[in-house]
Amino acid sequence: MAKAKRGLGKGLGAFFGEEVIQEVAKDQIGEKKEQVDGNTNGEVASEEKGPENEGGEIFVKLSLIEPNQDQPRKDFREEQLQELADSIRQYGVLQPLLVQKKGDLYEIIAGERRWRAAKLAGIREVPVVIREYGKQQAMEIALIENVQREDLNPIEEAVAYQRLIQEFHLKQEEIAERVCKNRSTITNSMRLLNLVPEVQQMLVEGVLTSGHARALLAVSDEKLQLELANKIVRERLSVREVERVVKALGKTKKKKEKEKEDEALELIFKNLEERMKTVVGTKVNINRKDRSKGKIEIEYYSESELERIVELIETIG
Repeated sequence: MAKAKRGLGKGLGAFFGEEVIQEVAKDQIGEKKEQVDGNTNGEVASEEKGPENEGGEIFVKLSLIEPNQDQPRKDFREEQLQELADSIRQYGVLQPLLVQKKGDLYEIIAGERRWRAAKLAGIREVPVVIREYGKQQAMEIALIENVQREDLNPIEEAVAYQRLIQEFHLKQEEIAERVCKNRSTITNSMRLLNLVPEVQQMLVEGVLTSGHARALLAVSDEKLQLELANKIVRERLSVREVERVVKALGKTKKKKEKEKEDEALELIFKNLEERMKTVVGTKVNINRKDRSKGKIEIEYYSESELERIVELIETIG
């Protein structure tokens, strides 16, 4: 089933400025002023504006642009980058990068994938829009762009949410509002960080889905969790199949816990029987109905022994 297209919501429009969003939305192949010229290297012609003109779209040399170390996205697939590079060679970079000044250079806030692909394509300059943001706001914008484009893998997304909470003390409700998602979505995303590192890496590489990972969260034993993750990959188990396996493991665990508990109780009551046997001088059985109910049986083998036991009980009273 095709995914429904999602709008920019409250996020990027507020940060980029509506005029930039409208301009990008109107981009059509053949209608942009910055078209690829006749050179074989596919270089895009520069506008006459200087780099200091903040707010408008300008062209900046790739050598003057550097990625943001706080960028949530760390995994860039080579095949996808090459596809984008091929498109850029033919049509140029149609959507400007969002950058901010950093000394003599420009730091990417949003658009690192386009920047990487442009380098592969041999482009010397790319269109940018210059803004100035604080560290938190720059990170939020980068996160919003990647989340809305579905560019982040599940672990990158979870780590980004965690950083916003730990470094900037945002609440999950505030993050949910910024990225236009439900709070429960943020919670479920961050829970993935409870998985063992090896399973997290499987998510990063795409060999496990988020659905598989959420099912594995119910397995607290780290070794067993990793074994089951490998089984999922090896046998290509569906999410439903994994849920059934995890449920069966839970029942087995409870059964073993009950057996251990029963063994412990058995030892306790055996000890009580021995203590009572020492007191009354004959065999004693404790028959349990449950943890708090049961009956005590005292054996005797003659009338005189019975009288002795009764007299003993009377002295206790």
